[in-house]
Amino acid sequence: MAIPRSLSLEDWDARYDALRRDGMGEPWYGGPLRRHLEAGGDTRLGALRFDDSPAALRLWNFLLTEEDRLREARAAGHKLVGAMKDLGTVPVLASAFPELTTFYVDGAWWIPCLMGTAIGALREADRLGVCDSFCPVRALLGAFVTGEHFPIPDLLVCSAGATCDDLSAVAQRVEGLGHPVFWWEMPHRRRADRGEPSATLPGGGIAPAEQVALVRDELGRVMGALCDLAGHRPESDALGGAIAQANRVRRTLGHLRTLAYTSPLCPMPALEMLICEMLAIHFCSDRGECIEVLADMIAEVESRVAEGVGVLGEAAVRVFWVNPVADLRVMNLLEICGGRLCGTEFLFSHALDAIPEDVEPMEALARTALADPMVGTCGERAERISRDLTRFGAEALVISRVPGASHCAFEGELVGREVAARCGVPVLEIEVPSFDDAVEPALRTRLEALIETARVKRKCAGEPRRTRWA
Repeated sequence: MAIPRSLSLEDWDARYDALRRDGMGEPWYGGPLRRHLEAGGDTRLGALRFDDSPAALRLWNFLLTEEDRLREARAAGHKLVGAMKDLGTVPVLASAFPELTTFYVDGAWWIPCLMGTAIGALREADRLGVCDSFCPVRALLGAFVTGEHFPIPDLLVCSAGATCDDLSAVAQRVEGLGHPVFWWEMPHRRRADRGEPSATLPGGGIAPAEQVALVRDELGRVMGALCDLAGHRPESDALGGAIAQANRVRRTLGHLRTLAYTSPLCPMPALEMLICEMLAIHFCSDRGECIEVLADMIAEVESRVAEGVGVLGEAAVRVFWVNPVADLRVMNLLEICGGRLCGTEFLFSHALDAIPEDVEPMEALARTALADPMVGTCGERAERISRDLTRFGAEALVISRVPGASHCAFEGELVGREVAARCGVPVLEIEVPSFDDAVEPALRTRLEALIETARVKRKCAGEPRRTRWA
């Protein structure tokens, strides 16, 4: 096997032609990456470095053609459900109905990541008074105005209560523009009092039984809205089947993460792994194809691990990353600075954990929704991060604050202190703007300092301890 390479968008032109000459097959949404820049306006792709595998090409094409799939679904008679905030629960509910297709409209926060500043969505958000003091999720407000980035959903569903203040404010502005929102309540997760009935959540957490019952009732209301949209109730076993299929995606992704994050050599770049993890939230609007895309990625990673090749050498420092980056190019920068991704917490760890299949389906989804790291305490989140960091053998922690996001104001510092105390790793907290061009030199310096600190700790850990008189 050839040594994997990091390719620019221009490099991929020749690579694509060579793969086609060698007989590479492609799904219907296949094609060269460059077309997403030329026809779709994804100008920031020109600033990224990509893995050179056909599996990575399929992954990127799958991600960047979601709008096409949504429009085709509507043309085929499907009703579109736009979910906001819960990150992993409503799409499972909706997938019990064969005529419903769900996507996350708050995924619009990635529009600037791919298209740069020259987009109408941000200009419209500015015009409506939602300026860059808000989280980049403000782009979804402009997207509703322009109608250019996704079809307007037939039903909008958004969780309220323990949620990001910025998203809640933006969603209310969307409703004010004439797009009704079906709101459901998510309580702040608390610890059960002594002797109080409780339930175990995916990921190992605990919540009071009364909170699980509340969320179950709220999800029952969401189910009612979905039934009204579809015109019928789901088949008796449809929701259980939807949970089983969602778990198939989660198990597949879990296997990929374990392979990629524990192998001696890094078999897949950080950027592609970030994209893979994002698929777990709503399957990029096609659950079956999502599984196939992830299976291709696993096959590529397994092949590289078996052949003993990787995109980075063993000297790369193993870094655990908290929060998704507003500029995708920073994932490339991590590797340029000598690090490799070895574990993540991108605000939706509850979408990576298996949904319980040994309890009633609505109960299972209520427990899953309550496992959301954003609805609990910083201490609980830090505890989960510490466990995963240790499991993947990470040597350093990076916490990237989401610019303008209310939930990230002080949380990063609190989580960093707790993880450092528990795991003894160096911690770096940074803020990554939607475009890192102006701050890249500073980010590079800080990442290099973190990597060097981790290398020194690694070297010291490998040396025998000396007595004071040695």
